[in-house]
Amino acid sequence: MFKNLYLLFIKFFKIGAFTFGGGYAMISLIHNEVVGNMEWLTDDEMNNMIVVAESTPGVLAVNTATFVGYKIAGVLGAACATLGVILPSLIIIGIISLFLDAFKELRFAMYAFEGLRAGVVLLIFDAVLKLSKKRKKDVFYYCVLILTAALSIIFSINPIFLLIGAAIAGVLYSIVANNPRRVKDAAPYEAGDDGSDEK
Repeated sequence: MFKNLYLLFIKFFKIGAFTFGGGYAMISLIHNEVVGNMEWLTDDEMNNMIVVAESTPGVLAVNTATFVGYKIAGVLGAACATLGVILPSLIIIGIISLFLDAFKELRFAMYAFEGLRAGVVLLIFDAVLKLSKKRKKDVFYYCVLILTAALSIIFSINPIFLLIGAAIAGVLYSIVANNPRRVKDAAPYEAGDDGSDEK
């Protein structure tokens, strides 16, 4: 029990300390640690957890850490994982705030942030690939993907409304796809070689 609490804190502290760019950039590192290294979750469980974390109020990375910690070690696990992922940011921001004016004047710091922005794009892209790799690809999947992308890029619709719309579409699709009143395939007709019923 205590070993899991310690590992949850250390793993998420490392993720929080070495990830820039917000929750989406953290997804790839969380996936590597939770699914790849520790094998606490499967790909499907991780994907479902990220969907729930994205759909609930709060920061994506914090929500994901909380859910993972709760699944592994209950309430204490959720507390350790959450504290681990937010503590590095609190420490770094606290230090920077003491020297903010001087920090803004450091040219190498500005150049470093320019490089980090490029790295963040790669991390987010990697997370997208990992999330979509295990997802069942069907007509509904591609329709929702293309439609939400078009609405976001062309019309700049708020992502919250896109998430709500995608969730509603998923519910409606599952109701239609799993309708017990659909016509089922008839049982195969057994016949002899000559086409007549076998006796």
